[in-house]
Amino acid sequence: MVKINIVELLKENNKTKYWLCQKMNITSRNLNRVIYGETKSISFRYIEELCTLLNCNPNDLITISNQNIKEETKEKELISI
Repeated sequence: MVKINIVELLKENNKTKYWLCQKMNITSRNLNRVIYGETKSISFRYIEELCTLLNCNPNDLITISNQNIKEETKEKELISI
């Protein structure tokens, strides 16, 4: 599962979601969709802008959890049985 670490990075930089929305010129609803994984994609422009504003690199911003992938696979196997 891919996770966008915006909330953690905001805390590290002592910034708020409101501040980030203002800087990126996006709505809080769209930012929350990214934060909670409700989007199917994110543009390179947004990744670059997030990294610049949150003083991080893409590795800090995006993490992939193999644990969640394994759990989802097990759930699918159980459902198909």
